Amino acid sequence: MGGPNLEVFKFGMYIMFPIAVMYYFGTNLDNRFSVPDFWPRPEETHKIPFERDEIRAELARMERERLRRRAKRLEQEGGAGEQQQ
Repeated sequence: MGGPNLEVFKFGMYIMFPIAVMYYFGTNLDNRFSVPDFWPRPEETHKIPFERDEIRAELARMERERLRRRAKRLEQEGGAGEQQQ
């Protein structure tokens, strides 16, 4: 059959093949499996407020935005109601 040299070769392949595959797929992952511009940059994301003053300011901003949208919606509904009469 094969002899001891073949058995040593087979054992070496059994050990080296998974190591080689892990090395190939484990190195340079940023360039190989990356999608450019997938994650937003820090300046494009919303900063979560943690301080009490920042939370109050953010709540006030959200309230102003809600009231602005409500006024705009009521203005559009009022204008549409007048046109139907």
